[in-house]
Amino acid sequence: MRTLVEKEPMADIRKRLRKEQRSLRYRRLRINYGLLVGGSILLILLLLALIGPLFTAYGPYEMKIVDRLLPPGAQHLLGTDEFGRDLLTRIIYGARVSISVGLIVSLLSSIFGLIIGLYASYYKTLDHILMRICDGLIAIPGILLAIALMAALGASAFNVIFALTIVFTPNIARVVRSTALVVREQTYIEAMHAQGASNSRIIWRHIAPNTLSPLLVQATFVFAEAIISEAALSFLGAGIPAPEASWGNILQAGKLVIYKAWWMVVFPGATIILSVLSLNILGDGLRDFLDPHLKHKQKKS
Repeated sequence: MRTLVEKEPMADIRKRLRKEQRSLRYRRLRINYGLLVGGSILLILLLLALIGPLFTAYGPYEMKIVDRLLPPGAQHLLGTDEFGRDLLTRIIYGARVSISVGLIVSLLSSIFGLIIGLYASYYKTLDHILMRICDGLIAIPGILLAIALMAALGASAFNVIFALTIVFTPNIARVVRSTALVVREQTYIEAMHAQGASNSRIIWRHIAPNTLSPLLVQATFVFAEAIISEAALSFLGAGIPAPEASWGNILQAGKLVIYKAWWMVVFPGATIILSVLSLNILGDGLRDFLDPHLKHKQKKS
């Protein structure tokens, strides 16, 4: 007697399995509130940065001294700064700068960290050299290293990205290396060696794809840390130079008039907190989505 599997064509079986896998991923996504909430808040901030300037009646550098330090009201929803510039407009344009810097730093750190981590895990000689360099960089507090680099390079958006990429690359490299070391010991990697596969093929076709999940999660946390670091550098006068708007230099200007204009500190500070919080929630949700067994183990313990 022929079984049901024998009667069903193999193409239909594969199609049904793909459909069930998509349905399972959708159900897991639907119950992952961290991923949904964090992603939604981040999406709103991105839309605010991209299309927000289309709905503002003021320019980011448009000054009107007679309207300086006006409190929030109908004409200026979030008030004005010490030069009479609309604070809402400045925050929107600052979102473009701060989020762009955070995103670029996250991407560059992930790319360089992936390369360093993969080759360090595969070649023992490179491992000793690259990891000692990473250990030396990690031993220095990140913000101090960034300030030192900015002092040597000068204040500009490009230099902020360069400095923060150097700060965060070692952390990602160590995450990738630790995952790649586990993958390298798997049986199928030994089988690829036995078949005569080249080292580059093994690294990029078989080890690298298995490190992408922890790399993606770590990249979201680096995104959040880069936004905070950029704001800190700009607050200290070593980041994005004025009059270009960024959340950090808006806060730096606000501290001088905090007792007269509380809105200059509260609103940009709240925006930074909201963006960083959304990225951390997104990272936690992404970790649970990519590795659901981790969440199950945590509940058991």
